[in-house]
Order: sequence, then C-alpha cells, then structure tokens
Amino acid sequence: MQENKTGEIGRFARIPSTRVSKWLVVGFWILVLGLMFGPASKLPDALNNEAASWLPQDAQSTKVVDQIADFQSKNEFPAVVVYERPSGITPADLAAVTAQVARFDAIDTVKRDAIGPIPSADKQALQVIVPVDAGDAGWDSLGATVTKMHDAAKDTPAGLSMHVTGPVGYAADSSEAFSGIDGKLLYSAMAVVIVILLITYRSPVLWLVPVLSAGTALFVAQGVIYFLADGDVLTVNAQSSGILTVIVFGAGTDYALLLVARYREELRRHEDRHQAMAVALHRAGPAIIASGATVIAGMLCLLFATMSSTKGLGPVAAIGIAVGLLVMLTLLPALLVVLGRWVFWPVRPTFGSVDHTRDGVWARIGAQIARAPRRTWVVTSLLLVVASVGVLQLNAVGLSNKDSYYTAPPSVIGEQIAAKHFPAGAGSPVLVLADEPKAGAVATAVKGVDGVDTVAPAVSRNGRSLIQATLKDAPDSDAATATLDRIRDAIKAVPGANAIAGGDTATRADTLRASADDNVRIIPVILGVVLLILILLLRAVTAPLVLIGTVVLSFGAAIGLSALVFRHVLGFAGADSSLPLFVFVFLVALGIDYNIFLMTRVHEEATQVGTRRGALIGLAATGGVITSAGLVLAGTFAVLATMPIVAFAEIGFAVALGVLLDTLVVRSVLVTALNLDIGGRMWWPSRLARDDRALGARADSTERAPEAEPELAATP
Repeated sequence: MQENKTGEIGRFARIPSTRVSKWLVVGFWILVLGLMFGPASKLPDALNNEAASWLPQDAQSTKVVDQIADFQSKNEFPAVVVYERPSGITPADLAAVTAQVARFDAIDTVKRDAIGPIPSADKQALQVIVPVDAGDAGWDSLGATVTKMHDAAKDTPAGLSMHVTGPVGYAADSSEAFSGIDGKLLYSAMAVVIVILLITYRSPVLWLVPVLSAGTALFVAQGVIYFLADGDVLTVNAQSSGILTVIVFGAGTDYALLLVARYREELRRHEDRHQAMAVALHRAGPAIIASGATVIAGMLCLLFATMSSTKGLGPVAAIGIAVGLLVMLTLLPALLVVLGRWVFWPVRPTFGSVDHTRDGVWARIGAQIARAPRRTWVVTSLLLVVASVGVLQLNAVGLSNKDSYYTAPPSVIGEQIAAKHFPAGAGSPVLVLADEPKAGAVATAVKGVDGVDTVAPAVSRNGRSLIQATLKDAPDSDAATATLDRIRDAIKAVPGANAIAGGDTATRADTLRASADDNVRIIPVILGVVLLILILLLRAVTAPLVLIGTVVLSFGAAIGLSALVFRHVLGFAGADSSLPLFVFVFLVALGIDYNIFLMTRVHEEATQVGTRRGALIGLAATGGVITSAGLVLAGTFAVLATMPIVAFAEIGFAVALGVLLDTLVVRSVLVTALNLDIGGRMWWPSRLARDDRALGARADSTERAPEAEPELAATP
C-alpha cells in the first residue's frame, strides 16, 4: 500500500491527532466523564422492572395488568407461603402460623389481608397467600419483602418447614441473582479484557489505554441512558442494563484493537507519530465506523419486537455502541498520541522497523489456503452445515421455574412442597376480566374448562368483574398453558363479555409466543439491514451476499453446537424462547465486524495488487488483531455464564462460541478461501471487478508483493 500524503488525510482523522487538538480532545472527555459519572451511578435507580416493561404490549396478559387497577395494584403479586410437617400439622403449628399471618399483614408492601392458613387435605401442610404490592420499584423490590416475611416467621415451631414461593418467591430469587449484576459483569469483563490485552500487546502499559477508554465509554453511555430513562424517553430494565456493560466493553475493545494495530503499522512508516495516527485513522476509521453502524442498525432492528423487554434493549445497546464508537475514534487516538511510542514498551514500533505481519502465522495459514481455495471453502462449509444440524436438539420453548437456575433456589423447593399437598396452581390463579353483566356466564364457562380446579366468586367494580381461576397444574407447565388456551376460547365464546385472561400462566404463554413471533419478524430485517450496509461499504453486490451467507452458516453452527452442549453436557432442560433472536442479533451485528475489518483491508489492497493477492495480504495484516478482538468479545460474553441464571448462561455460551467460530474458522478460512476462488468477481458490479485481472498482473510484474508471499494456486 502506498503512503498517504498529508493532504490526502480526511479532516476527521486530524481532530485527535494534531499537537494541539489531542489535548483538547482529552480535556473534553475528562469534562464529559466528570459530568456523567454521577448520573451513571444513578442508572440502577432508574430501571423499570414493572411487569409491563417486560411483557408484549398487545398481549392479553399485558391488558389485564393495565386494567386490573380497579381491583388491585398492577404490580401486586401473590407470595405463596407453604409450611410442611410430614408427621402432620399440630395445633401449635396452626396457632404459630396464624400469628405469623397477622405479622405478614403488617408488612408495608402488603396492602390487602393475607388468605389462610389453609390446611392441606392430607393434614401435613398449611398454605398462606400473601398479596404483595411491589409498587413502582417492580419485582426487584420483592426480595426485601421476602426477607421481612422470613423475619416475621422466625418463631416457626421446630420441625415445621417454611418456604416462600409463587410469583413473589420467584421474583426474590431472580432479584438475588441479578443483585449487583452491573458491577459483577463490569469487573468480570474488565478482567477478561485485561488478560487478553496483556497477552496480545505483551506490554505492561499499553493495555491501560483501551481499558480506560472502554470504561469512559461505559460510564458516559450509562449517564446518557439514565437521563433518557429518568425523562421517560426510554424504558430500561435489569436485562438491558446488564447486557449494556458486556456489549460496550466487548465491542469498544474490538474497535480499540483494530485502531491500535493500524497505528502500530503506521508508526513504522512515519517518523512523526501525529502523522502516523492521522493516517491510521484515515485508513482504519471507515471500517470501524461501518462496523459500529452495523451493530447500531442491528440493535435498532429490535424496535420491531413485540416483547417490551426486547424492544427496550435495542436503543439501550445502540446508544452504548454509538458512545463507544465515538470514544474509540477520539479519546483513544488522542491518548495514544499524547503518550507517544513508549507506551508500546518493551517492543516499540520505531520508524523504519520491519513489520512481521506479512510473514507471520496468518501469512502461513493463507499460504496453505491458497494451495486449494475451492476445496477449502467447500469442506469448511460442509462442516459448518453438519454442525448446524444440532439445532434440531434446541428446545427453545421456554424454561420452567425449576429449570431456570443452576441449583434449586428456595422458591423452587417451596413450589415442589406445595405441589405435593395443594393444587399445583394455587397462589397463581388465572385472572379473568369481563364486563359485569356477563360475569356469571363467564364464570360458568371457566368452571367448565378441563384443567380448572376452583373458581372464586366474581368481584365487580366500575362495570368490570374479576374472576380468579385456580388451575390443577403448575402455572409454568405446558399443561397449564393448554388450560389457559381453553379458558380463553371459552370466555371468547361468551357474547358481549369483552373478556380477557391474564396472570402468571398467561404471562409465560404470551411471552413465549411473542418471542417466537419476534424470531420470525426481526431476523430477516436484520439480515436485510446488514446486507445494505455491506453493499454501501464495499460498493459491490457479490461480496456482501457471500459474507451474509457465511454469517448465517456461522450462526447455524453456533446454535447447533450450543444445543448439543446444553442438552448432553450441561444437562439444561431447554432454552429460553428469546435465545435464537438474541444470539442472532449479537452474532450478526457484532460478528460481521470481523468480516468488515478483513474485507475493507482486502478491498484496499485489491485496488493496488488485485483481489487474490490482496486477500492474502489482508489476512496476514488483520489476522492477529481480529483474533485478539474475537477472543475479547467471546470472553466478555462468556462472563454472562457467571450468573446463576440458565438463560443468561446460554446466551453467553452461544455468542462466545459463535464469535470464536466466526473469528477462527469463518473469517480466517472460509472467507479467505472464497476471496481466492471468486477473485475479482467478488467486487461485481464495481469497476474493481473489471480492473482486477490487470491490477494483479501489474503487481506481479513490478514485484510489489512481499517475498514471503505464497504462490497462488490457479483457479479454474
């Protein structure tokens, strides 16, 4: 590649790289960080974990939440307290529990009197239903209520076990699992990034610059999101907040790795480090911006989701990536130029020193691929297709409460005890709302549904009636979902009732169906958006179509292999229904980065030496940095597995595996082999496709390629 003259460098590339402006950029970000540090620390207080922030907006369960305010708070959930003595409940047990019920009613979040104690038919258990109002704090506050309930039950007689289960118990266990999630994920992600950067740079100092830049990006992004959430412009929940940490650190460090690698290259070519950084930004900037734009566009596609939790994640992640992109293209280069060449110590890239990337390990891998490119991509593709067959083992139909954690939390133990002595659906009834004149007919219809155990008398207010139906099966079971569907069919058949059914079982069923619908709706949109960005970036049609095909293969293989591991190695009962969509979004939006990094360099070199030679130069020049970037991104997503929640562990594992496949197999082997086999036709219909053969011939005649470059195999 020819050296760039000063006049050829874009204005943007000069902003953080001149002798004066670098200090202004650093000062600007110090000021912004100081202003945003406080708001960023308040983000946990602005999280909206109310039920409506997670549910599909147009589902019956959501409508029940919105309309139930006349009867109870929309954030009221039942706590099912179950007591068990296998030898039989004693009068002393009954008296103690009755006294505890009075103390439960005195808890500040209990707005209505508890129901019970209710003895079981076998006289071995007691059950109390405590209505708990989570208020504006949402489910995250229920853990404190459960703690107060345990404090109120400290005088439980010896030999009588006490467990809190039901929606409040599940929420308390979930809250504990999410407790401190941002800090845990931040420190885990930092540890992974630091270790990989130390190995990559082999410098005790250089790793600090990308880490400080990524930390700045995270705090600024959290500050921006806090203001938007506090102003009710954006809905942010615990899931979005946790993933924000991973995605900003992972993607931001990727961009830093690419820029630092190009800067190191240019330091060997330019005596002035300011000029070297300007050229590095000018050359690497478009690829980094295109990568960031791809991720942002992919995340914004989540706005088409019907699930509120999925829809909310889109803009949160997009803001995080946008801030990270801006920081890595301004603060990072400014810091590197301020610090000078010594920051690379002990291996400083001095002016005129030899760049060994052209004869390194990736150059040798390219030489092997070049001997038989067609056979290489055919065999690699077949292996990925075979791996994709494992997707048939993926049971992404949702996880029951007992299967949602690595170990059985207290709420699950309580659920199992309650199911032995009471109707499995006790404490989590189906909530049916109907117009008051038709309440009797609706109640009769519900009573006649197979799978319904009991139906409570209708309660009427303001022209609407609430009918509660207890099911025979556990609320998170497939049997309960089937009963819910029968209830909905039955109440729909009552003319003029305007009846809808919600509750815990309905929430689960509507969530699973909305997630399945989102998979079908959003995945094609993301593919279309990414394809359009690649066409605009590469100014071609063939290459973007090829790259999209490789990404789909990578996704299929990652999901297929993950499904086999989940079922046969880790023993997970299934997968969350949102897993395919989340893995696809992260793999396509983030994984396509590596193809963009590679293909923009190949395109750059192809304009000088032709596609086939440019493919090998591009692989040799970017192989090391892209591998490091892939390890960083895979490592940061893998930290999700440190949470005791199966759904997060599955997302982290599948994305990490997919990124490694994309980095080590798809990008390095498959895409390079396709570049060598397809040649100049890769850039059709641009002018480069027509000029490619001449460019290659001219490069050969002038011996512009490095001596270590392999001889290319003829392509038929």
